[in-house]
Amino acid sequence: MNIKNNLANIVSISRVFVAYVAIALLYEQTTWAYLISFILTIVAFSMDGLDGYLARKLNQSSEWGSVLDILGDRIVEISYWTVFAVMGWISIIFPLICVARAFTTDGIRSVALSKGMTAFGEKSMQSTSWGKFICASRFMRISYAVAKVLAFLLLIAVNTPGMELWRGTPVLHIITMIFVWAAIIFCVVRAIPVIVESPKLFNKD
Repeated sequence: MNIKNNLANIVSISRVFVAYVAIALLYEQTTWAYLISFILTIVAFSMDGLDGYLARKLNQSSEWGSVLDILGDRIVEISYWTVFAVMGWISIIFPLICVARAFTTDGIRSVALSKGMTAFGEKSMQSTSWGKFICASRFMRISYAVAKVLAFLLLIAVNTPGMELWRGTPVLHIITMIFVWAAIIFCVVRAIPVIVESPKLFNKD
C-alpha cells in the first residue's frame, strides 16, 4: 500500500487504536493513567478532523475514505459509551441508543452507497435543505463533535482517581451530564433526516 496516497485513510484507522489505548488505561485506576487517557482522547478526536483535512488537502477523497471515516466514528463512539456504562458512570441507555442509531443509519447509508451516493459531500444522499443542514453542515458536525468530546473528557475528568476536588464538585457533575445528554440528543437528531429521506432509496421509479 502506498502510504503517501492513503495518508487520510491511515489516520482514520489509526485513531481507533489511539482510542482503544485511551480506553484501556481507564481500567488502570491510577491518576496518571487517567491523565494519559484524557490526552489520548483529545488526540483521537483531533484525528477525526485531521483525516478529513488531509483527504481534501491531498485530494484523497473517495467513497472508501468516506466509509472508513464513518466506520472509525462508530467504533470510537460506541466503544467510549459502552465502557463508560460498564464502569457505572452513565446509564446503559446511552450506548444502547448509540448502537441502535448506528445500525439504522449505516444500514440505510449502505444502500445509498450501492446507488452511488455518499453520506456527505457532492454525492450526499440527503436531498432536502434541512436534511443537508442537520447531517452534513459544518455547524452541526462541529457542534456534535464538540458536545461529544467534552462529554467524554468530562466523564474521564470527574472520575479520575486521586482528584477528589473534581469528583466532589456537584456543579461539575451537572455540567458533565448536560454535555452527555447534548451528545446523545445530537446523535439521535442527526439520524432523523437519514431515516425520513430513506424511502427514495427503495423506490423502483
